[in-house]
Amino acid sequence: MEMEEETTLRRLAIKIFNDVWNLLDKTGRSQAENDTMLHGAHASRYLWELVGQPVNLARGEWQVSRVYSVLGRAEGAHYHAQRCLDICLENAIGDFDLAYAYEALARACAIAGDADGRQQYYSLAKESGQHIKEEDDKKLFDTDMSSIP
Repeated sequence: MEMEEETTLRRLAIKIFNDVWNLLDKTGRSQAENDTMLHGAHASRYLWELVGQPVNLARGEWQVSRVYSVLGRAEGAHYHAQRCLDICLENAIGDFDLAYAYEALARACAIAGDADGRQQYYSLAKESGQHIKEEDDKKLFDTDMSSIP
């Protein structure tokens, strides 16, 4: 892949990721916006497959899982949360990303009505969250943890 093409794909992956994030934050999304959010999360994750590092793949999987959770689709949420965790563990990715992998699994289990799974992954997320180095990241993580059903 040529450098110019790689740069373009990287910029597009970032833009789509941020667009999805904006839709996640939006209240009162339309069905079309929900569809765009879901397709965008998958598109961003795919682009990271082409030009990213393992940490980008883990974050992409996390975002796809979050979108499925927000949409109430437990199976997709769980699958992508597990992929996020697998990528973190296979590549020794810790800190913020590992904590969020467990957060995503706790959220997916909650959406599925799996109280035992929710508690197991919630505990692992809390434990991992204690190792987040950046204070702003830790605050964001704590806020997200408090929103798990």
